[in-house]
Amino acid sequence: QVQLVEPGGGLVQPGGPLRLSCAASGVIFSIFAMGWYRQAPGKQRELVAIISSDGTTNYADSVKGRFIISRDNAKNTVSLQMNSLKPEDTAVYYCNAGRVFTTGPYWGQGTQVTVSS
Repeated sequence: QVQLVEPGGGLVQPGGPLRLSCAASGVIFSIFAMGWYRQAPGKQRELVAIISSDGTTNYADSVKGRFIISRDNAKNTVSLQMNSLKPEDTAVYYCNAGRVFTTGPYWGQGTQVTVSS
């Protein structure tokens, strides 16, 4: 059974950093593409960043240059380092996993990120 667990999240001031992590179990992690998505109130869920099994990455235009996605295959974790956070980054962030470099079928429970002074 695939499980994605995302501890972390929280409240951060505008301009500040925050790091999200996702721990995966029940999958051969090294061959899965891993992604981060977010959903703000009243909006559709959107891709934030995705990393393939070989380390290729793709980012939403709104986060390019501010967010960095990375993976540690030895620890079965994927992380999202978020810098220069803006109020519009406020959303529930979800970890995602799949076999191809697009939205996969497996989701974490989500973690709230709030950017506010």
